[in-house]
Amino acid sequence: MDDNIILMKDIYKSYKMGKQTLPVLNGISIKIKRGEFVAILGPSGSGKSTLMNIIGCIDVADSGEYILAGKNINSRNEDELAFIRNREIGFVFQKFNLLPKFTAVQNVELPLLLRGVKRTDAHERALKILEGVGLSDRANHKPIELSGGQQQRVSIARALIGEPDILLADEPTGNLDSKSSKEIIDLFIKLNNEGHTIILITHDLNVASKAKKVLHIMDGQIYS
Repeated sequence: MDDNIILMKDIYKSYKMGKQTLPVLNGISIKIKRGEFVAILGPSGSGKSTLMNIIGCIDVADSGEYILAGKNINSRNEDELAFIRNREIGFVFQKFNLLPKFTAVQNVELPLLLRGVKRTDAHERALKILEGVGLSDRANHKPIELSGGQQQRVSIARALIGEPDILLADEPTGNLDSKSSKEIIDLFIKLNNEGHTIILITHDLNVASKAKKVLHIMDGQIYS
């Protein structure tokens, strides 16, 4: 059995800007094994956000091959991509993206409710996940009542509840102070030690250095 959870080969992506074509990814090839903690490090404009969108099945490459958890992504339609995205990948964003009128536990249980899981089962699972990220005592607090670091923990719990193969984090410490940033990175290290595959997109060398492997992206190309 192939232990690569992500296999990309010769990925190209460009965008139309009026009459011009702007190349963004220029022949990217990467392999990420199941259970790895990988940081993709690059400055603004390097192509890392586009690469993240393709890894997360939010966007598709113009050419090249992408195999995610044994599935060939290139040939999938929008509905199939949405299904794969919702089942295989848990997303953690810089701005948390929590629903302000929902409590922490309500935010976390929502993905399971949308899948049709019974509310009592989703609630029980959400409480357990919140406990795992150190927030069992904040389950009934709304986002405005939580610190930035606590909100990001809720976001991580929400990403984990569907038991995805991959946790994909886009600048997850970008809105946090140094203390909260360290706590979030320590949580990612803990989750990785528990077996989760983590891909961290960042421009911060200090954050990237905590991963077990760092891939540098510059001008749409990867340098290990």
